[in-house]
Amino acid sequence: MKLISPAEVDGLLNWPDMITAIEQAFRQGVIQPVRHHHTVDRPDGAASTLLLMPAWSDFDALGDSSKGYMGVKIVTVSPDNGVVSKPAVMGVYLLLDGKTGEPKALIDGQRLTLWRTAGASALAARYLARADASKLVVLGAGALSGFLARAHSAVRPITEISIWNRNFAGAEKVAADLVADGFNAKAVKDKDAAISEADIISAGTLSTEPLILGRHLKPGAHVDLIGAFTPSMRESDDECVKRARVFVDTKDGALKEGGDIVQPIKAGIVTTSHVIGDLFDLTRGTINGRQSADEITLFKSVGAALEDLAAGILIYEKAISASA
Repeated sequence: MKLISPAEVDGLLNWPDMITAIEQAFRQGVIQPVRHHHTVDRPDGAASTLLLMPAWSDFDALGDSSKGYMGVKIVTVSPDNGVVSKPAVMGVYLLLDGKTGEPKALIDGQRLTLWRTAGASALAARYLARADASKLVVLGAGALSGFLARAHSAVRPITEISIWNRNFAGAEKVAADLVADGFNAKAVKDKDAAISEADIISAGTLSTEPLILGRHLKPGAHVDLIGAFTPSMRESDDECVKRARVFVDTKDGALKEGGDIVQPIKAGIVTTSHVIGDLFDLTRGTINGRQSADEITLFKSVGAALEDLAAGILIYEKAISASA
């Protein structure tokens, strides 16, 4: 069984291959049971969550039906980890042979998640963002922010990247890392002004209150929401959702867990029919993505086990090829 580290994941992957692998998984279909949540109570401090995300497929990363894989992402969320200077979210990805169940690889789960999450956003943008989108705003300065900037830049001609974060120093660090990699990036303090000029607004935060207000969106803008992954969280206001043609990664997940969708539906602002389609629809061509230059589009992602499986298969097969 291969052990694949974060550095090895970065060395093996590129954005075109990652985005294509996720697109292939949605187009062909993957079996993904409902994810399992388990609360782990602690005698002192906040409870942890154990999250299991299984999936399996009869195909490999290139759609070869002679191969197949099973996989499960095992994630823990421990809110008190900051006290001991450790990330709150940790995890591994276990990839197995689809026929025999033989373990094939154990992959760093945090790095895999960063790549697949940003890859799914970029895949959606390929269908929903204007072809000439050049100005990107990223809200949040966590580990995902730089990945989002790079992924969107791989599918659209991004020439200007603005990073906003409540802690400005965090935004400055992300911007500096991007500049070091050759991107035109800067940290900004005026969030609303940056959003009003942006072609793509990508949010990966832990916000429970709207950061993106519909009145600030210009015609043709694309909104990419990743961070609000529980019903009590949200990154956009009701006006933003009302103004947009709304798509999600998976309807089952977003209509249950995505606060940006769940809250306005519960309040009667919109109905479930306001969610036009998901990545299954977009990749299979059953529903059209962007239909005009001026329309506002919105993509809400809560994550899916099939994205993890697609990433895990791609990483493993690239690792095998590299060592051959």
